[in-house]
Amino acid sequence: MKTFITLLALTASVAFCNAQSRQIPGMTTETTVIQTKDTLIGKQSKEALLKVPYSLWYTPNRENYKPNPATVTELKNHLKDVTITVFMGTWCEDSQQQVPGFYKILEALQFDNVNVTLIAVDKNKKTPEQFEKGLNVTNVPTFIFYKNGKELHRIVERPIETLEKDMLKILSGQSYKHAYQN
Repeated sequence: MKTFITLLALTASVAFCNAQSRQIPGMTTETTVIQTKDTLIGKQSKEALLKVPYSLWYTPNRENYKPNPATVTELKNHLKDVTITVFMGTWCEDSQQQVPGFYKILEALQFDNVNVTLIAVDKNKKTPEQFEKGLNVTNVPTFIFYKNGKELHRIVERPIETLEKDMLKILSGQSYKHAYQN
């Protein structure tokens, strides 16, 4: 019975990393911090993930991620006028695995965090401010890449190859399909 409950909880957790929403022109730079138990909701700063209990998964997953140096070097040529919006769930295992690696890549690129909007959603992929409205956020994490305010593409839930290789395809204009795109 104990195994069944654990399996049920794990299945529910994975299933909850999926749902729906679209783009964020005109989003403000203010940070909304709502915390319920071990879940952040609303606009966050990267620093929120460096605090307990989030640091318990963020720090080791960041340290364990090893971006490909050649890909990171090539990525540097494609960052002009790029902004990124990240939807994540602090309750979601995929977010816990992918978001730390994403930030490690950004650190290697010396990408200014002012150009990254981090939005933590609840298990229904919602925020009180409706940051997700019209953005078709069906799974988390979702990394949406913009150039000059126009969406280029997105990585949904997990990369196809690696985070940095998928980012390079998106930012260099190569053909790319995310994990849920036909």
